[in-house]
Amino acid sequence: MNEYFILIVTSLIMGTIGRLLMMKVDYRQYPTYPQSFLGHFTLGIIAAGLGAVAIPAIAEKEFVAITFLALAAQQFRDVRNMERQSLDNIEVTELVPRGTAYIEDIAKAFEARNYLALLTALGTGIGYFTGQYLKFPILVRILMGVVLGSIIIVGLKQMLKGYSIEDIADVRAAEISFEGPLLTVAGVIIMNIGLKESQKIYKEKGTAIEIIPRHEDAMSILANIGQRQAIQHNASTQLGIRKDIDEPDFTPIARRNPKNGNVVMAIVTMEPNVDCLVEVVKRTPVLESSKRKALDVAYTSKNEKLGR
Repeated sequence: MNEYFILIVTSLIMGTIGRLLMMKVDYRQYPTYPQSFLGHFTLGIIAAGLGAVAIPAIAEKEFVAITFLALAAQQFRDVRNMERQSLDNIEVTELVPRGTAYIEDIAKAFEARNYLALLTALGTGIGYFTGQYLKFPILVRILMGVVLGSIIIVGLKQMLKGYSIEDIADVRAAEISFEGPLLTVAGVIIMNIGLKESQKIYKEKGTAIEIIPRHEDAMSILANIGQRQAIQHNASTQLGIRKDIDEPDFTPIARRNPKNGNVVMAIVTMEPNVDCLVEVVKRTPVLESSKRKALDVAYTSKNEKLGR
Protein backbone atom coordinates (compact mmCIF):
# COMPACT_ATOMS: atom_id res chain seq x y z
CA MET A 1 0.00 0.00 0.00
CA ASN A 2 3.07 2.32 0.16
CA GLU A 3 2.60 3.09 -3.53
CA TYR A 4 -0.74 4.67 -2.66
CA PHE A 5 0.62 6.93 0.08
CA ILE A 6 0.85 10.04 -2.10
CA LEU A 7 -2.62 9.32 -3.52
CA ILE A 8 -4.14 9.12 -0.05
CA VAL A 9 -2.37 12.25 1.20
CA THR A 10 -3.35 14.27 -1.88
CA SER A 11 -6.97 13.13 -1.67
CA LEU A 12 -7.10 13.83 2.07
CA ILE A 13 -5.79 17.36 1.61
CA MET A 14 -8.19 18.14 -1.23
CA GLY A 15 -11.19 16.75 0.66
CA THR A 16 -10.28 18.77 3.75
CA ILE A 17 -9.86 21.94 1.67
CA GLY A 18 -13.27 21.34 0.13
CA ARG A 19 -14.84 21.15 3.59
CA LEU A 20 -13.00 24.24 4.81
CA LEU A 21 -14.25 26.27 1.86
CA MET A 22 -17.83 25.47 2.91
CA MET A 23 -17.22 26.20 6.59
CA LYS A 24 -17.72 29.91 7.10
CA VAL A 25 -19.37 32.01 9.75
CA ASP A 26 -22.10 34.01 8.03
CA TYR A 27 -25.07 36.13 9.06
CA ARG A 28 -26.73 33.09 10.62
CA GLN A 29 -23.92 33.09 13.17
CA TYR A 30 -23.55 29.33 13.14
CA PRO A 31 -21.11 27.84 13.86
CA THR A 32 -19.40 30.65 15.75
CA TYR A 33 -17.99 28.98 18.80
CA PRO A 34 -14.68 27.05 18.62
CA GLN A 35 -16.10 23.72 19.79
CA SER A 36 -18.58 23.50 16.93
CA PHE A 37 -16.05 24.70 14.36
CA LEU A 38 -13.51 22.13 15.53
CA GLY A 39 -16.14 19.38 15.50
CA HIS A 40 -17.18 20.04 11.92
CA PHE A 41 -13.56 20.40 10.80
CA THR A 42 -12.71 17.03 12.35
CA LEU A 43 -15.70 15.36 10.70
CA GLY A 44 -14.57 16.88 7.40
CA ILE A 45 -11.14 15.28 7.80
CA ILE A 46 -12.74 11.91 8.60
CA ALA A 47 -15.00 12.19 5.54
CA ALA A 48 -12.03 13.10 3.34
CA GLY A 49 -10.06 10.17 4.78
CA LEU A 50 -12.81 7.72 3.92
CA GLY A 51 -12.96 9.01 0.36
CA ALA A 52 -9.17 8.93 0.07
CA VAL A 53 -8.78 5.24 0.96
CA ALA A 54 -11.66 4.04 -1.26
CA ILE A 55 -9.65 3.90 -4.51
CA PRO A 56 -6.63 2.07 -3.00
CA ALA A 57 -9.01 -0.39 -1.34
CA ILE A 58 -10.68 -1.16 -4.68
CA ALA A 59 -7.33 -1.42 -6.44
CA GLU A 60 -6.13 -3.94 -3.88
CA LYS A 61 -9.47 -5.81 -4.08
CA GLU A 62 -10.13 -5.10 -0.40
CA PHE A 63 -13.85 -4.74 -1.05
CA VAL A 64 -14.72 -5.16 2.62
CA ALA A 65 -13.11 -1.78 3.25
CA ILE A 66 -15.75 -0.15 1.03
CA THR A 67 -18.40 -1.04 3.59
CA PHE A 68 -16.97 1.76 5.71
CA LEU A 69 -18.53 4.18 3.23
CA ALA A 70 -21.94 2.86 4.27
CA LEU A 71 -21.01 3.44 7.91
CA ALA A 72 -19.89 6.95 6.98
CA ALA A 73 -23.27 7.68 5.43
CA GLN A 74 -24.96 6.64 8.67
CA GLN A 75 -22.55 8.80 10.66
CA PHE A 76 -23.30 11.83 8.51
CA ARG A 77 -27.02 11.30 9.01
CA ASP A 78 -26.28 11.38 12.73
CA VAL A 79 -24.56 14.73 12.14
CA ARG A 80 -27.84 16.07 10.79
CA ASN A 81 -29.69 14.79 13.86
CA MET A 82 -27.05 16.33 16.12
CA GLU A 83 -27.32 19.74 14.49
CA ARG A 84 -31.10 19.61 14.52
CA GLN A 85 -31.17 18.76 18.21
CA SER A 86 -28.60 21.43 19.04
CA LEU A 87 -30.55 24.16 17.24
CA ASP A 88 -33.84 22.94 18.72
CA ASN A 89 -32.34 23.21 22.21
CA ILE A 90 -31.36 26.86 21.76
CA GLU A 91 -34.51 27.83 19.85
CA VAL A 92 -36.21 28.93 23.07
CA THR A 93 -33.47 31.53 23.63
CA GLU A 94 -34.27 33.39 20.39
CA LEU A 95 -36.49 36.47 20.59
CA VAL A 96 -37.64 35.64 17.06
CA PRO A 97 -37.27 31.85 16.51
CA ARG A 98 -35.75 30.37 13.37
CA GLY A 99 -38.60 27.91 12.94
CA THR A 100 -38.43 24.16 12.37
CA ALA A 101 -38.11 24.50 8.58
CA TYR A 102 -35.03 26.75 8.84
CA ILE A 103 -33.45 24.43 11.43
CA GLU A 104 -34.01 21.42 9.20
CA ASP A 105 -32.46 23.27 6.26
CA ILE A 106 -29.33 24.12 8.26
CA ALA A 107 -29.03 20.55 9.55
CA LYS A 108 -29.27 19.09 6.03
CA ALA A 109 -26.64 21.55 4.82
CA PHE A 110 -24.11 20.34 7.39
CA GLU A 111 -24.76 16.73 6.41
CA ALA A 112 -24.31 17.50 2.70
CA ARG A 113 -21.02 19.32 3.29
CA ASN A 114 -19.47 16.16 4.72
CA TYR A 115 -20.46 14.35 1.54
CA LEU A 116 -18.71 17.12 -0.38
CA ALA A 117 -15.46 16.34 1.45
CA LEU A 118 -15.87 12.62 0.78
CA LEU A 119 -16.66 13.02 -2.92
CA THR A 120 -13.83 15.52 -3.42
CA ALA A 121 -11.32 13.12 -1.91
CA LEU A 122 -12.78 10.26 -3.97
CA GLY A 123 -12.57 12.28 -7.19
CA THR A 124 -9.01 13.35 -6.42
CA GLY A 125 -8.08 9.69 -5.88
CA ILE A 126 -9.65 8.70 -9.19
CA GLY A 127 -7.67 11.42 -11.01
CA TYR A 128 -4.41 10.38 -9.38
CA PHE A 129 -5.00 6.67 -9.93
CA THR A 130 -5.79 7.26 -13.61
CA GLY A 131 -2.44 8.98 -14.01
CA GLN A 132 -0.74 6.14 -12.14
CA TYR A 133 -2.43 3.56 -14.37
CA LEU A 134 -1.20 5.44 -17.46
CA LYS A 135 2.29 5.54 -15.89
CA PHE A 136 2.51 9.33 -15.81
CA PRO A 137 5.14 11.03 -13.61
CA ILE A 138 4.15 11.66 -9.96
CA LEU A 139 3.73 15.41 -10.44
CA VAL A 140 1.38 14.84 -13.36
CA ARG A 141 -0.64 12.36 -11.28
CA ILE A 142 -0.95 14.86 -8.45
CA LEU A 143 -1.97 17.58 -10.90
CA MET A 144 -4.64 15.32 -12.44
CA GLY A 145 -6.02 14.55 -8.99
CA VAL A 146 -6.02 18.19 -7.90
CA VAL A 147 -7.73 19.33 -11.11
CA LEU A 148 -10.49 16.71 -10.86
CA GLY A 149 -10.92 17.41 -7.15
CA SER A 150 -11.15 21.15 -7.81
CA ILE A 151 -13.81 20.60 -10.48
CA ILE A 152 -15.85 18.56 -8.00
CA ILE A 153 -15.47 21.25 -5.31
CA VAL A 154 -16.61 24.04 -7.65
CA GLY A 155 -19.48 21.97 -9.05
CA LEU A 156 -20.81 20.77 -5.70
CA LYS A 157 -20.35 24.16 -4.06
CA GLN A 158 -22.38 25.78 -6.83
CA MET A 159 -25.05 23.09 -6.53
CA LEU A 160 -25.30 23.53 -2.75
CA LYS A 161 -25.40 27.32 -2.99
CA GLY A 162 -29.15 27.41 -3.51
CA TYR A 163 -31.35 30.43 -4.13
CA SER A 164 -32.21 33.51 -2.15
CA ILE A 165 -35.35 35.64 -2.03
CA GLU A 166 -33.92 38.13 -4.54
CA ASP A 167 -33.77 35.33 -7.13
CA ILE A 168 -37.51 34.68 -6.99
CA ALA A 169 -39.09 37.96 -5.90
CA ASP A 170 -38.77 41.74 -5.84
CA VAL A 171 -38.46 43.40 -2.44
CA ARG A 172 -39.41 47.03 -1.91
CA ALA A 173 -40.05 49.40 0.97
CA ALA A 174 -43.62 49.82 2.17
CA GLU A 175 -45.46 52.18 4.49
CA ILE A 176 -46.91 51.41 7.90
CA SER A 177 -50.39 52.72 8.67
CA PHE A 178 -53.08 52.13 11.28
CA GLU A 179 -56.79 51.55 10.84
CA GLY A 180 -57.87 52.11 14.41
CA PRO A 181 -55.80 49.57 16.41
CA LEU A 182 -55.01 47.46 13.32
CA LEU A 183 -51.45 47.68 12.00
CA THR A 184 -51.50 47.47 8.19
CA VAL A 185 -48.86 47.40 5.45
CA ALA A 186 -49.84 47.84 1.78
CA GLY A 187 -53.47 47.26 2.71
CA VAL A 188 -52.75 43.97 4.53
CA ILE A 189 -53.66 43.72 8.20
CA ILE A 190 -50.65 42.54 10.25
CA MET A 191 -51.90 42.54 13.85
CA ASN A 192 -54.01 44.31 16.44
CA ILE A 193 -51.99 46.78 18.52
CA GLY A 194 -54.14 48.32 21.20
CA LEU A 195 -51.49 50.25 23.16
CA LYS A 196 -51.12 53.83 21.98
CA GLU A 197 -47.46 53.84 23.03
CA SER A 198 -46.74 50.83 20.81
CA GLN A 199 -48.56 52.47 17.89
CA LYS A 200 -46.44 55.60 18.37
CA ILE A 201 -43.21 53.57 18.28
CA TYR A 202 -44.27 51.87 15.04
CA LYS A 203 -45.05 55.21 13.44
CA GLU A 204 -41.76 56.78 14.52
CA LYS A 205 -39.30 53.89 14.22
CA GLY A 206 -41.05 51.13 12.33
CA THR A 207 -40.00 49.96 8.85
CA ALA A 208 -41.84 47.68 6.46
CA ILE A 209 -41.28 45.80 3.23
CA GLU A 210 -43.38 44.16 0.55
CA ILE A 211 -42.19 41.02 -1.23
CA ILE A 212 -43.60 40.59 -4.74
CA PRO A 213 -43.19 37.10 -6.27
CA ARG A 214 -42.08 37.05 -9.91
CA HIS A 215 -43.96 33.90 -10.86
CA GLU A 216 -46.47 31.39 -9.53
CA ASP A 217 -43.83 29.02 -8.12
CA ALA A 218 -42.36 31.91 -6.13
CA MET A 219 -45.84 32.66 -4.87
CA SER A 220 -46.09 29.12 -3.52
CA ILE A 221 -42.67 29.39 -1.87
CA LEU A 222 -43.59 32.62 -0.09
CA ALA A 223 -46.85 31.09 1.06
CA ASN A 224 -44.85 28.61 3.14
CA ILE A 225 -44.94 29.54 6.83
CA GLY A 226 -41.41 28.23 7.41
CA GLN A 227 -40.04 30.46 4.67
CA ARG A 228 -41.71 33.52 6.16
CA GLN A 229 -40.43 32.59 9.61
CA ALA A 230 -36.89 32.49 8.19
CA ILE A 231 -37.36 36.00 6.79
CA GLN A 232 -38.57 37.28 10.16
CA HIS A 233 -35.64 35.66 11.98
CA ASN A 234 -32.99 36.98 9.58
CA ALA A 235 -34.35 40.52 9.75
CA SER A 236 -34.42 40.55 13.56
CA THR A 237 -30.96 39.00 14.06
CA GLN A 238 -29.12 41.11 11.50
CA LEU A 239 -30.72 44.47 12.18
CA GLY A 240 -31.48 44.05 15.86
CA ILE A 241 -35.01 44.26 17.17
CA ARG A 242 -36.69 46.57 19.66
CA LYS A 243 -38.27 43.77 21.61
CA ASP A 244 -37.83 41.88 24.83
CA ILE A 245 -39.53 38.87 26.37
CA ASP A 246 -43.32 39.21 26.67
CA GLU A 247 -43.59 42.09 24.19
CA PRO A 248 -45.76 40.57 21.45
CA ASP A 249 -46.52 43.99 19.92
CA PHE A 250 -42.99 44.13 18.49
CA THR A 251 -42.76 40.59 17.17
CA PRO A 252 -42.31 40.82 13.37
CA ILE A 253 -44.98 38.95 11.45
CA ALA A 254 -44.88 38.34 7.70
CA ARG A 255 -48.43 38.26 6.34
CA ARG A 256 -49.57 37.17 2.91
CA ASN A 257 -51.98 39.13 0.76
CA PRO A 258 -54.47 36.47 -0.43
CA LYS A 259 -55.45 38.61 -3.41
CA ASN A 260 -52.07 38.67 -5.17
CA GLY A 261 -49.71 36.46 -3.14
CA ASN A 262 -47.49 39.35 -2.01
CA VAL A 263 -45.96 39.12 1.47
CA VAL A 264 -45.62 42.13 3.76
CA MET A 265 -43.78 42.55 7.05
CA ALA A 266 -43.39 45.34 9.59
CA ILE A 267 -40.56 45.45 12.11
CA VAL A 268 -39.13 47.87 14.67
CA THR A 269 -35.35 47.57 14.57
CA MET A 270 -32.78 49.18 16.86
CA GLU A 271 -31.48 51.31 13.97
CA PRO A 272 -34.35 51.93 11.53
CA ASN A 273 -33.06 51.69 7.97
CA VAL A 274 -35.44 50.44 5.34
CA ASP A 275 -32.70 50.00 2.73
CA CYS A 276 -30.85 47.60 5.04
CA LEU A 277 -34.09 45.76 5.72
CA VAL A 278 -34.72 45.32 2.00
CA GLU A 279 -31.18 43.98 1.51
CA VAL A 280 -31.48 41.52 4.42
CA VAL A 281 -34.74 40.13 3.10
CA LYS A 282 -33.27 39.78 -0.39
CA ARG A 283 -30.41 37.66 0.96
CA THR A 284 -32.60 35.31 2.98
CA PRO A 285 -32.12 31.79 1.57
CA VAL A 286 -34.98 29.94 -0.06
CA LEU A 287 -35.54 26.88 2.11
CA GLU A 288 -35.57 23.48 0.42
CA SER A 289 -38.74 22.53 2.30
CA SER A 290 -40.56 25.55 0.87
CA LYS A 291 -39.76 24.90 -2.80
CA ARG A 292 -42.78 24.00 -4.89
CA LYS A 293 -43.38 22.97 -8.49
CA ALA A 294 -47.15 22.92 -8.32
CA LEU A 295 -47.63 24.30 -11.83
CA ASP A 296 -45.39 21.63 -13.36
CA VAL A 297 -47.46 18.92 -11.70
CA ALA A 298 -50.71 20.49 -12.85
CA TYR A 299 -49.39 20.86 -16.41
CA THR A 300 -48.23 17.23 -16.48
CA SER A 301 -51.57 15.98 -15.14
CA LYS A 302 -53.45 17.99 -17.76
CA ASN A 303 -51.36 16.56 -20.57
CA GLU A 304 -51.86 13.03 -19.26
CA LYS A 305 -55.61 13.52 -19.32
CA LEU A 306 -55.42 14.80 -22.90
CA GLY A 307 -53.34 11.76 -23.88
CA ARG A 308 -50.28 13.84 -24.84
